[in-house]
This record gives sequence, C-alpha cells and structure tokens, in this order.
Amino acid sequence: MASDPDGDPRIGDISEGTVLRAILARTSTAAHALLGPGDDAAVIAAPSASVVATTDTLVDGPDFRTAWSSGYDLGWKAAAVNLADVAAMGAAPTALLVALAVPRDVRLSFVAAMADGFREACDALAPGCAVVGGDLTVSDLLMIAVTALGDLGGRAAVTRSGAQPGDVVALAGELGAAASGLETLFGVFRDGEMPIAVNPDAVDEASRHGLERQLRPEPPIALGPVAADAGASAMMDVSDGLSIDAGRMADASDVTIDFDGAALDALAFGGNRSRALSGGEDHGLLAAFPADRPLPVGFHRIGTVTVRGEDGLLLDGTPLPPSGWDPYRDWDGVVAG
Repeated sequence: MASDPDGDPRIGDISEGTVLRAILARTSTAAHALLGPGDDAAVIAAPSASVVATTDTLVDGPDFRTAWSSGYDLGWKAAAVNLADVAAMGAAPTALLVALAVPRDVRLSFVAAMADGFREACDALAPGCAVVGGDLTVSDLLMIAVTALGDLGGRAAVTRSGAQPGDVVALAGELGAAASGLETLFGVFRDGEMPIAVNPDAVDEASRHGLERQLRPEPPIALGPVAADAGASAMMDVSDGLSIDAGRMADASDVTIDFDGAALDALAFGGNRSRALSGGEDHGLLAAFPADRPLPVGFHRIGTVTVRGEDGLLLDGTPLPPSGWDPYRDWDGVVAG
C-alpha cells in the first residue's frame, strides 16, 4: 500500500483488495443472505420462490455533482432510488449489488463514506437489506451502478398496468421537496457555472429540507408491501415527476388519471403545484386502489381513474401535458418546475 501524508490514500495508489476491505468492513449482513460478500457470487434466499430485480446507474454529471454530494450522500441516494423501485412492485428489498467505477484520484475515505451511506440507508429504509457483493474498477468518471433484489412474500407483483376505472389514485411520500432542493443547488451553490460546496446554514429551513431530500431521499419503502396487501391495483415509483409518471401508469393501464388540484396543493412542498407535478426524485409511491377499500395509512388521495379518453392525464377535468425530470436537461441548470 502506498503511503500518504494525510493517511487517506488515493484509489489509484492502493490495491483493489485494500479498497474492498474498507468497503466490506462497513457492510451489514443481509437477512436473506445465505452467502454474503467474498465469493464469486452471493446467494440470497427467495422465500416466496420469486425475485424482484431492478437496476439503476448514477453518473457524475447527469445524475449528481461531487461538489454537492459527499460519498455518504451518494451511497445513501444510490441505495434509496433502487429500494424504491423494489417497493413499487409490492416487494420487500432483500439485497443490493453495487458496481463502482472510481477515478484514481478519489480518496479512500470517500469510497468508505459511500459504503456507510449504503449501509445506513438500508438500515433506515429497508431493515434486513444490505450490500451483498458487486464490482470495483477505475474510470475517468465516477459511476455507481446498483442492482436491487426483493421478495414478494407470496403476494403478486403490483405493476403499473393494473389501474381500473373507478379506482382512487393515491400517493405516499413527499411531493416536490427534492425538486426544491435541486433548485436551491443551482440557484445558490454555484459560482458562475461551477458548483460549490453546500452550506446548509446559508439557506432557510424549508430550503434545507429540500436539499436533504435531493441529496438523501427517504422513500416510503415499507409502504410498498403494505399497499400490495391493501389491494393496490397498480403502483410505481415517482422518480421523474408526478405528471410524467402518472402518464406512464395511465398509458400502461389504458385509462385516464384525473388529478384533484386541491389535493395536490395540500401535499405539494411549499404549496408549489407546478413543482409537485413536474419535479422528480422524491421517489414516492403512486398507486391506484379500488374505491371500496380504505387507503393504507401513509397514502393520500390525489385523484381518480376514469375510462380512457382522448387524454391520459387530466387536472380537474382539464388535459394536463405530462412533464418531468430529464437528467440531460435539468442537470444543465434548466430545472423542471
């Protein structure tokens, strides 16, 4: 191992084994792991004989800025966004596989903090789920690829294509907070076009909350299986913005979704309806439930499902063009909402 005057070597100056040991020392044991990290592959129990699997990649540039996000932030966020996709199927997350491509000049402490973020996000959002393996390589660009696994516990998967006319449309989680945080990042923490370190003390309490939700989202993971058990006919993770994702559900189900403007206003962070409809990355759960069943605690009615009309998405009966998060546009500073 190469010496470093700060005791915090660069990734390019140490062996892969040294980095992996630092990561694994910070990894919890997954409740469903029959064989964890250290072999060619992990072995994960599938009690219900079916496995939910999803993957997502975060790339420095279109998905985050290292000037704004710490290693811990990135580990937390990479875990949270994948856990939300598993929950949206009505499953409980069981394991994460993480592949990291890390520039040579990144410090070991940054990668170790990323491992801490993964562990603590799993502990907080999906207890029993943990990182069970992955891959590590060097790259000119920092990239985090995560595969998340989940178990349905004997229940059927809830897809985005099952909404029926007469269903109630409901949301669990926040609406517009992460988009507010993104606006604060671009509006406050830049010097010209260059991002600068985030100082939470430089903004008000509401802006700080938005920053927290943008950098460390807290999706309602536990409510995914709860919604499935409550009879949800359709469900999906709201990652790209409520209107664009609801439009996807409407198209997949061949129905029309009509939002209730007053209900949206009541849930919108800061009372900003436009941000609530178009801002992404809150990773709440959008679901449709039969009207004759009570909504599970944590879900709030925001609209209804009707027979498919000319438009798939309405707001108080008026056509609503879908709009939402586009990483190729929004991370260049043109923020949705």
